[in-house]
Amino acid sequence: MARRKLFRFAQNAAASNVIEVGKPIYSAIKGKWREMYFKNDHPIVLELACGKGEYTVGLGKTFPDRNYIGVDIKGDRIARGSQAALQLGLTNVAFLRASIQFLDEFFEPGEVDEIWLVHPDPQPKDRDEKKRLTNQNFLTRYARLIKPGGLFHLKTDNPFLYDYTLEVIRSMPGYELLEHTDDLYESELLVDHYNITTHYEKLFREQGFTIKYIRARIVGVDTASTMNQEKVAQKAD
Repeated sequence: MARRKLFRFAQNAAASNVIEVGKPIYSAIKGKWREMYFKNDHPIVLELACGKGEYTVGLGKTFPDRNYIGVDIKGDRIARGSQAALQLGLTNVAFLRASIQFLDEFFEPGEVDEIWLVHPDPQPKDRDEKKRLTNQNFLTRYARLIKPGGLFHLKTDNPFLYDYTLEVIRSMPGYELLEHTDDLYESELLVDHYNITTHYEKLFREQGFTIKYIRARIVGVDTASTMNQEKVAQKAD
């Protein structure tokens, strides 16, 4: 196992589409993704906690006129997505190895057009609410990075996280809830997922779980206000 991880880490170090500590672009990329990496003015879409990057690669293949960045702290996981994108010749796909807590260090306010969260850890215990990637603290950060009119998406098999996220989004003035379903595969919204499924999503469905989906729009937020909201949420944690 350790040997395999070392191999994946070596792949990341050599891969042009992986931005991580030790590469000069890592500390210079904030606000300059289009200029320094993609070399175009296309929209930027993030997949957070991307794991093996199946959604990042799938969307990048489907939409060549959009830029996709998978974000995850696990280097051995993103190596899979990185290598898949390189093999497909996808120049519109990149991977950032970093913690989601530090997104502000890599993206300027309004630099992002969409964010996807695909089957994140639901963190159901009360004491772990601060770790949930759809708590008020994280959603406030996303709203600051996504330009007004941009989109936030959540896919999950977990009914608790689905209900929790709906409640939080409905309570936040920076978000407009557009669509949601507790059974995506029986919904007309399925067409908007372009037959892209992750390994875990297939397992969840085989085990009888339904897939839930939420889509919301950022309606415009005051940067100073969202920073104050984030500080309040952090103190509450």
